[in-house]
Amino acid sequence: MAQSIQDFHDDPRNDDIRIWVNGALKPRHEAVVSVFDSGFVLGDGVWEGLRVYDGRPAFLAAHLDRLFEGAKAIALDIGLTRAQLAQAIADTLAANGMTGDGAHLRLMVTRGVKRTPYQDPRATVGPATVVIIAEWKAPKPETLQQGLSLFTVHVRRGFPDVQDPKLNSHSKLNCITACIQATAAGADEALMLDPHGFVATCNSTHFFIVRRGEVWTSSGDYCLGGITRANVLKICREAGIPAFEKNFSLTEAYSAEEAFVTGTFAGLAPVRRIDGRTIGDEGSALPGPMVARLDRKSTRLNCSHEWISRMPSSA
Repeated sequence: MAQSIQDFHDDPRNDDIRIWVNGALKPRHEAVVSVFDSGFVLGDGVWEGLRVYDGRPAFLAAHLDRLFEGAKAIALDIGLTRAQLAQAIADTLAANGMTGDGAHLRLMVTRGVKRTPYQDPRATVGPATVVIIAEWKAPKPETLQQGLSLFTVHVRRGFPDVQDPKLNSHSKLNCITACIQATAAGADEALMLDPHGFVATCNSTHFFIVRRGEVWTSSGDYCLGGITRANVLKICREAGIPAFEKNFSLTEAYSAEEAFVTGTFAGLAPVRRIDGRTIGDEGSALPGPMVARLDRKSTRLNCSHEWISRMPSSA
């Protein structure tokens, strides 16, 4: 049965979480936004997902960089400084007693409430809407053990002059339609090609293959600038593992020794099949040697105080 890389086991503690909505920490059932909000009406906004280790969000600085770059690209005034957002995240984690591991954050910013449901940003009244949801959530171990099945969909990653794939916007219909097609085909995740037919990325994760001791991922021209993706490439450079951002085809992916996907939520997850083809040897253990090596190094990197942004001292 198809699974999702985003799957998790329900945690009853999430019934009573406090959610940060425009400066107020509200119980889950009271955390709402207006039906006139730009995010609801139009998908007009930017967001970030962050894993929490030792009560702190990993790679916060990189995530805030991407958030503010995206907001600037769409002329959205977040209305809060980086320090204020960091403090809001710290307050949300503290309010939920999330002092250890096993939590995941979603930071969302929309253009705010509109006076009428219309696309023009000038129809917005008031400041941006900022929401922070922190949940007790960890990837299912069985998903990582079984490996993922990918299906190449007809939905492509488009040119940046249509909708720039670098923009982590609330408008994700391109990825959603890809996910729908992959699910209908019985797969776990959609593998998406770029406009030229080269492998680009997946609908919610980044894609890598291993060939002859080398690690390959797409050129990056048609995918989001992934934080975990960048960290894997950094790990490879520091460990002396040849790693390349390049164009490659499905033929090269089918014949890879290993394949894996990366994302903030699940980290590194092995891929077992692509379009019905088994990656590597049938029945071989997962993860493969390269993915296991990278995953160990990634875990140490996530847990390193050097890479986890320290929260404000008042947190």
